[in-house]
Amino acid sequence: MRIEDFDYDLPEELIAQEPVYPRDHCRLMVVYPDGNLEHRYFYDLPEYLEPGDALVLNNTRVKPYRLRGIKTTGASIEVLLTKKLSDKVWEALVNPARRLHLGTEVIFDRGLRCRTIQVREGGWRVLEFNEPVEPYLDELGEVPLPPYIHKKIKPEDYQTIYAQVNGSVAAPTAGLHFTEELLEKIRKKGIEILYVTLHVGPGTFLPVRVENIEEHYVLPEEIEVSDETAEAINRIRERGGKIVAVGTTVVRTLESVADEEGRVKGYKGKTDLYIYPGYKFKVIDRLVTNFHLPKSSLIILVSAFRTRELIMKAYKEAIRLRYRFYSLGDAMLLY
Repeated sequence: MRIEDFDYDLPEELIAQEPVYPRDHCRLMVVYPDGNLEHRYFYDLPEYLEPGDALVLNNTRVKPYRLRGIKTTGASIEVLLTKKLSDKVWEALVNPARRLHLGTEVIFDRGLRCRTIQVREGGWRVLEFNEPVEPYLDELGEVPLPPYIHKKIKPEDYQTIYAQVNGSVAAPTAGLHFTEELLEKIRKKGIEILYVTLHVGPGTFLPVRVENIEEHYVLPEEIEVSDETAEAINRIRERGGKIVAVGTTVVRTLESVADEEGRVKGYKGKTDLYIYPGYKFKVIDRLVTNFHLPKSSLIILVSAFRTRELIMKAYKEAIRLRYRFYSLGDAMLLY
């Protein structure tokens, strides 16, 4: 399939610039396999879950990995740390990349500085700092927001309420809609709430730059599924319960650790699983997700979960009804 098959035109005013309050008062489009669509609110989600089902959430936490510094010439540089190679050496996306040549030094506050020790294509650099950088992040770093969010928001607005494990450069945004009250309502209905971890990195959000989507490659990301969570998922599936994934990161995590029969095992390591139409899902029965960017690996994944035609129909209707799109926008339940 061609990447153009996953394109659509979105009016700029439909890109959400701030979350809805309370979080679970955003809109929810329910998409059925037969093409029927329902328009609800996120707080209605428990109506679509049954006792004995499992709701699986990604408990990663966004770290303040964005640093702002200047070159010795005074030019401003933005650094997004993406991979720790050692305490002092990090892989990073820098902007503007053309200003950061081999050996170039960047100066931050509090005496922190770095120099470029490797230049890579596409804005990537390997940076060596004069000190271990992580102790500086809470004071100097910023939570990295997507470039299409122009309004200043509170850092907690880009963090799920159940975020626990530090390591992401972007939020698992399907989880931003949950409140403590909604999770408690789901528990009381007899739905088991389980957690996995995928630390969101550039692999999730980098654009697809190939014409043939099968040629795209997703950069590896760290995942973890505990033995207890794996056993719970297997038990729930054996007794006929549905596995409801909250977000594409949960889908990729669980599908990465499942065998051909759909049995999940505990695992801690990396995944570069790329899901596109033709993929045979082994574990996931339902998917809660946001409305994704055109021509992204995420819209390709949700198209694989149902069909491209159904997803594009849903997106067209969402635009007509002026749903809010992207990270801070509305949600959909692929039933």
